[in-house]
Amino acid sequence: MRCLPCHKKDTAMDTALLFLNNIISTCGVPKIIISDRDHNFTSEFWTDLYDMRGTKLAFSTAYHPQTDGLAQMIIQTMEDILKRFCAYGMEYKDHGG
Repeated sequence: MRCLPCHKKDTAMDTALLFLNNIISTCGVPKIIISDRDHNFTSEFWTDLYDMRGTKLAFSTAYHPQTDGLAQMIIQTMEDILKRFCAYGMEYKDHGG
């Protein structure tokens, strides 16, 4: 699993560049991506790109308690880590971000 800093205003292109520069360039093309149904992952551009590269897309089921619970646990863990960074005056970029 990889977590990358992003912004609510990010476009599909912003997401694509994050993905290319931080995932594909270091790990290669993934075999499967599990995502929510955000438009940045479901647009025609992305689905065509995944098809061309042989990557399977799997979307979490809306209102699925197990998936929602796991996602919330991961989000809470990331929030805790970021709070610790901030408490010590560190920035994410100082640690490989």
